[in-house]
Amino acid sequence: MTDLSALDVTDVDAVAAERDEVLEAVRDHAGQIAYQLATLYGGDYGQQTFDTPGGEWTVKYEAGALEYLRFAPTSGSVTYVVSTKRPPEPAALATALDDYDDFVAAYNEHVRSLEGALDDVATDFPAVETTETVVAERDRVLDRVEEICTVIAGELHRYEGDEYGTFTTRVDGIRWELKWERDSATYLRAGGSNGLYLLSQYGPPSAADIREYLPRFRGFVRAYNDHVAALEQDLERIGL
Repeated sequence: MTDLSALDVTDVDAVAAERDEVLEAVRDHAGQIAYQLATLYGGDYGQQTFDTPGGEWTVKYEAGALEYLRFAPTSGSVTYVVSTKRPPEPAALATALDDYDDFVAAYNEHVRSLEGALDDVATDFPAVETTETVVAERDRVLDRVEEICTVIAGELHRYEGDEYGTFTTRVDGIRWELKWERDSATYLRAGGSNGLYLLSQYGPPSAADIREYLPRFRGFVRAYNDHVAALEQDLERIGL
């Protein structure tokens, strides 16, 4: 029987250590390429492929950092030179690295091909019109609407005696709702729950919406006045 203790077993630690050292150098170098590509294309993530005489290299990056470097030779199996998975076999790594210089050259050529691409792009853009006048006019109109609604809110608060409430009416088929709290208007909405807010805690309506609904707002005010007039008539009918 063979004495097994006398047989030599090749130690793979040295091979693995050398491979890891090479991979670290490749990871650092290819990481610079990944960062430059992310900067060039302005994305948080992406990938670029470069052709070489020996095959095809793909650089994938995320947040400017290298995610993987893949080599697909013209013949043979694909090798993930750098990845989050297990490292490549030494022989496959050696085959890929034989083509690595051509990969870097292809990347450099790609960058050089983009130099001067924007030289003839004009930057004398048209002047930008200001919205100052439109905004000032919008604010003037809405300030007046809010002023009137504040008066209505105060009158309703005085009459109802509650801390808050709503006044609703329908004008030309459109439902209007004024919500008030004490003597201030919380919002004025036209068109139901999915309608337009002329006044609210959110942003103001567009100029086009204001132009459309302002004439209708006059009808809302008249409807409120009619409501008050009806209350007065009710009281006049009461005899003491």
